[in-house]
Parts: sequence; structure tokens; C-alpha cells
Amino acid sequence: MMDDLAPSGSDKRPAVMPGTTGPLVGQNAPDFTLPDTLGTSVTLSSVITTTGVQGAVLYFTMWCPICDAHMSNMRNTVLPAYPNVPFFLVDYVSGSVAGAQNAELSNGYAGSGFTVLADTQQTVLGLYQATMGTTVVIDRTGVIRMNEDYKDGTRLKAALAALP
Repeated sequence: MMDDLAPSGSDKRPAVMPGTTGPLVGQNAPDFTLPDTLGTSVTLSSVITTTGVQGAVLYFTMWCPICDAHMSNMRNTVLPAYPNVPFFLVDYVSGSVAGAQNAELSNGYAGSGFTVLADTQQTVLGLYQATMGTTVVIDRTGVIRMNEDYKDGTRLKAALAALP
């Protein structure tokens, strides 16, 4: 098979069936429970159904310079505008809660407004078909509104502004 050097640009993915669970926009977000860096269990479905919460943002980080640039941009330009949306940094590389806490502290994200979650088995990474920089917006009903790589925050802001 040869590479397609002149792609059509059309989206050839199958249509999403409403009510199904999976990582695609329009699907119900896979539920999960992960420990934060203090060892407290955080369950997605509990977070998004908390009174006053509009949804949640997941950002998958490996603490590299690119991730740091994304997270800094998000912290400075997006997070302050959405106080009713919890922002989670999903650490899928540290391998332990202690390792994730060390990464959070050494990278300057303690007390930043983000909650760091330790995905020690990379379970959530797999559930959302994520990789470095994947950013997921989930509304309060549990539906995925965005799942793509972070760029400059423009699409993230649009997805958050459109939350019901």
C-alpha cells in the first residue's frame, strides 16, 4: 500500500451512535476512578454530577517541554475563565502516585488549579485512545464534546463555551 500524498480531507470515520460509550466526540465518556497526588480517589462520574459543575477537562501529560507549554497556556488563558469546570492533568508516565506527585511539584503545578491524576496502569490513556497532549472535554451529562490534541487553546475555549 502506498501513502496517500493527496488526501481528500474528508472524515471517513463511521458516525457515532448516540448512547454508546467510547472515546469519540458524541459518545458517553468512559467512567474511571484514579488517585490524585494526595492519594484521594477521583471518579469522573462523581465529579461531573457535582452541583454547579459544567463538565471536566482531561489533559494527558508526560511532563515534557511541549506538555508544559500546553499546560502553562491552559493555566494562564483557559482555566481562569471556567471556574465551574475541573481541569485534570492525567499523568500516565510516572508509574506511581508518589512519582506523579513529584512530577507535579518539580514542574510547578502544585496549587495551580489543576488536579493531577496518576494513571499508573495507563488504563484511562487506553479508554480515551489518548497520547501526549490529548485534551478531552466532557459535559455534565457525561458526553464527550472534544477529544483532540491541544494546539493553542482556541478549540478548547470553544468547546468549553458551548457546554450546556
